[in-house]
Amino acid sequence: MPEFSLQQALNLALQHALDDDERVLVFGEDVGGLGGVFRVTDGLQAKFGEDRVFDTPLAESGIMGMAVGLALAGWRPVPEIQFDGFGYPAIDQIVNQVARMHYRSRGAVSMPVTLRLPSFGGIRAPEHHGESLEALFAHVPGLKVASPSTVAEGYHLLRQSIADEDPVIFMEPKARYWNRELFDPNEPVDTPPPGTSRVARPGKHATLIAWGAMVPRCLQAAELAAEDDVELEVLDLRWLKPIDADGLAESVGRTRRAVVVHEAPLTAGLGAEVSTLVSERCFDTLRAPVQRVTGYDVPYPSGALEDEYLPSIDRILTAVQTVLEYRRG
Repeated sequence: MPEFSLQQALNLALQHALDDDERVLVFGEDVGGLGGVFRVTDGLQAKFGEDRVFDTPLAESGIMGMAVGLALAGWRPVPEIQFDGFGYPAIDQIVNQVARMHYRSRGAVSMPVTLRLPSFGGIRAPEHHGESLEALFAHVPGLKVASPSTVAEGYHLLRQSIADEDPVIFMEPKARYWNRELFDPNEPVDTPPPGTSRVARPGKHATLIAWGAMVPRCLQAAELAAEDDVELEVLDLRWLKPIDADGLAESVGRTRRAVVVHEAPLTAGLGAEVSTLVSERCFDTLRAPVQRVTGYDVPYPSGALEDEYLPSIDRILTAVQTVLEYRRG
């Protein structure tokens, strides 16, 4: 089986999408000749031409406005915004146009836009290059939000997002771009529908719930916990909107304890929604309150402080210890 990085798998997914449907267009800041800051679009313009893979001005609201017009004209736009923090200027177009057009037209118009957004931290980048915007986008009706954690998930989730008739915010974990895994894109796969989670590691004592780059970190924590005979289940949420409430309930129903891990700040982060869903579905079976291990309620710090900000294995295992040792009154 060949070995791919996440960057290569995403590039291949874009190639196959462009091959399969002539309506697919890839565009954004430096995605053409340069191949994108992270080289995810490397070689696409040379293969498919400047009419289908092209650069845009450095104007994020303009990029998304262009995506709206192209979708209305029957195309399937796949815009890229260069970094997560650069997405803020495009919020107006995303919220007021991309997310609402299908509803506004009473279903007469679809908006098959897939916004690729390099997201989250872990690469020691400067300010505005390590944001976690999932809670903002997940809050907006009309948007779907996905985030892969593995090479295979990156390929299949991106293909699924581009084929979807609804707009998808596709949040790519920058810290995972260069991680390599065995992956065969030709292997047949039954792709579950949007809103389906994935058990990345089965367990019985507690469930770690995460997405993006925090999934492999939770898997590392689970490996260490296993040395002390603690079997942690790791649930990769995959789709952050819609959230797999049934999958959450099934996993936590087995383990009876849950820890949610994400990079975004604690207050009003997506972990709060996940915790509520778990509490609503598993109130009678939970043995301890749901714990959250997150970033702090401060702007994303400089690279020198990044390790102190991001959820560490030690912080995750401390939260696990809290739920395992919890005793009611």
